[in-house]
Amino acid sequence: MSYEMLHTPSPSQSKKKAPSFQQLWQSICDVMTGMPPLESRGNRPLQMTFEPQLQSLIYFYLQEHESARYLLQALAEDDFARQYIAPPQGIKKSSSNEAINTRGLEQLIYVYERLRAKATQVLPTEHTHLGDLVAIDGSLIDAVMSMRWADYRKGAKEAKVHLGFDLNHAIPAKIFFTNGKGDERPFVSPILSPGQTVVLNRYYQCRRNFDLWQDEGKYFVCRIKARTKKTILHASEITPGGVVFFDAVVHLGHPYRNQTITPVRLLGYRIGGAEYWVDTNRFDLAAEDFALIYKLRWEIENFFGWLKQHLKVYHLIARSEYGFMVQILAGLITYLLLAIYCRKHHQEKVSIRRVRELRIKIQNEARDLDFETPDTQAKLHFLHAKT
Repeated sequence: MSYEMLHTPSPSQSKKKAPSFQQLWQSICDVMTGMPPLESRGNRPLQMTFEPQLQSLIYFYLQEHESARYLLQALAEDDFARQYIAPPQGIKKSSSNEAINTRGLEQLIYVYERLRAKATQVLPTEHTHLGDLVAIDGSLIDAVMSMRWADYRKGAKEAKVHLGFDLNHAIPAKIFFTNGKGDERPFVSPILSPGQTVVLNRYYQCRRNFDLWQDEGKYFVCRIKARTKKTILHASEITPGGVVFFDAVVHLGHPYRNQTITPVRLLGYRIGGAEYWVDTNRFDLAAEDFALIYKLRWEIENFFGWLKQHLKVYHLIARSEYGFMVQILAGLITYLLLAIYCRKHHQEKVSIRRVRELRIKIQNEARDLDFETPDTQAKLHFLHAKT
């Protein structure tokens, strides 16, 4: 049975949403066709179905809430949240915790993957001459002490997100989760697809992986340590006065011990007084292009900072490993929705200015719609008659 057949609301259940929130949410509606239904595991019906579960998390991020208690209070007392997001019967703390920590992950993964594909169609493709670029990095998230599955380090528990970031569209791509001790390097292969170029910092330098990625048909641009041993096979001419001072085909590492099997291209360049060494298996680009490629890697750092500062994604409201994945995925979905919304309605990238503007529009529209309801009009008519 399809999602639509199981979740078509009756006229009494459907809610008229504020237009701007509906515009934001419409992209979710466009990708839910064929989604596996969220079903109750027992005889009792679900207190919170998938749509209000995801809508409440999106609302949580849009409003920069910092705790589950704040979210529940808003769902109960805020006019917009109570009327347009919360289930008709309201939601209790126990039901909300159960929903976030035990349900909806399969559906969120389905929505995230298809929404990401939709975003790549809506958003402009930048840097096409450089190929399909993906930055990969990990981000630690402070957890609470009750999250026993997370890593205990320096008096605090930490979880880790391993993310591929689509540099051509400036959106998140594939994602994996581990505890704080999870090594980041093994996630390059499952995140990266053949034909894509991964952009990495010095932490990912590993001669075995350089050989592995070439065997897998994948490309890389990785900054390496300046003191790395190199055996030059062929050196290219350098343009005088340019930023590039070294361009050669080399073997990296010490011979007969830890040297790369397949040769790589090594480039050295200077920007603003800083010296960079990057190795790659891309031979189709000019040497100067690699300075731009590595500069683009900082977009993933800016993305992690944006999630933390403006959407408060790292303020955890879940305690289980399952709930942690639900919350982070919902945060990434919110970002994708904002990216699509800003492009469709403003022809711009995501910005905090547009997010704040959207928050205000949603609240204003909710007040207008509430003013137009029969109950409100009846109350106003009664008060007017009394005066």
